[in-house]
Amino acid sequence: MQGNRAVRVQTSFAARAVLLLSAVAIVSACGLPRSGPTKREVLAGSVEKKGNAHIVKVTPEVSAATAVQPSFGFSDSFRNAGLVGADTIAVGDTISVTVYENVKDEPLLGNTGQRVSGLDQLQVDGQGYIYIPYAGRIRAAGQTPEGLRQAITRKLEDQTPDPQVSVARAAGEGSTVSISGQAGANGVYAIESSTRTLATMLAKSGGVTVDPAVAIVRVTRGGQTGKIWLKDLYENPALDIALRPGDKIMIEEDSRSFIALGATGAQSTVPFESPTLSALEAIATVGGLSSMAADPKGVFVLRDESEEIARAVLGRPDLVGDQRVVYVLDLTEPTGLFEARDFQIRDGDTLYVTEAPFVQWQKTLGAITGSTSAASNLANTANSGD
Repeated sequence: MQGNRAVRVQTSFAARAVLLLSAVAIVSACGLPRSGPTKREVLAGSVEKKGNAHIVKVTPEVSAATAVQPSFGFSDSFRNAGLVGADTIAVGDTISVTVYENVKDEPLLGNTGQRVSGLDQLQVDGQGYIYIPYAGRIRAAGQTPEGLRQAITRKLEDQTPDPQVSVARAAGEGSTVSISGQAGANGVYAIESSTRTLATMLAKSGGVTVDPAVAIVRVTRGGQTGKIWLKDLYENPALDIALRPGDKIMIEEDSRSFIALGATGAQSTVPFESPTLSALEAIATVGGLSSMAADPKGVFVLRDESEEIARAVLGRPDLVGDQRVVYVLDLTEPTGLFEARDFQIRDGDTLYVTEAPFVQWQKTLGAITGSTSAASNLANTANSGD
């Protein structure tokens, strides 16, 4: 009797197990909710399997070949330009001239008995000249106040004895730069002795209103434009270029971003927080891998790679045009974290982390029984017999 009962129990358990497995298969086939394709499905899209993406495992060589970031900097014409003279007169500047005449009765410029004559608000015209009574038009643009003083003195000394001349300059529209964008205070600023370089002019405008780590400084001069990271400006004195009248300075916030999907702490479009961003930093930025769902063997970076880099990475000189490339990171390998640290994320990349295989199994059991504990209770009931 005991043997027959044991056989019945085993038969009942086997039947329940078959029923459970059948239910699992049916639910799985119907498609359970999930954050995206599995690791196997991503790899199935490879070119070798008639897909349209190249699958590349990240190695030190791959990291080196793909470490291409936006090229910022100033050309030689920007960096080699010397400082504008602190008092160099330019078109649009305003000049004040004072003449002291060594006469008592009939001064050349003033009224009778007036030995001091002031000529204020003399604006340097479009051709670079100012007009002085009895001296005529005098070239002012390009001269210092001292040079202009000597020129005026020479013009007047034949008409009034021993004239004493003083010249003062107020920077006008001809000696200014414009600052716009994410600057502390947008506006037009005169190039003065204390603001003849890019860094000092930015300080004059109140700095920037965005995180300095992602601030970009763009300078346009004539038909040329150069741009640099703000932090590089303060770390590298060679980038603190001399300004020129008419320069346009624009402060921009880095607009690069990547997309985070799958079993990560957050799924969204994520802006860059620094000039360079590694895969490991990108994972940390979105809250790391989901400890209850992520497969550390299934970390992917999806990218449309340029022809040149794709050829180098894949060793295929026959490739033409941009290529879809899926870079694979396995964080469980002995050097996996180092590879993730060295691999650079670029603008427009998609960081995708697959779910661990057991997560789908848990979801399937949950869909059938309501929870994984319910599945355990079902097995315990089968073991207890009828």
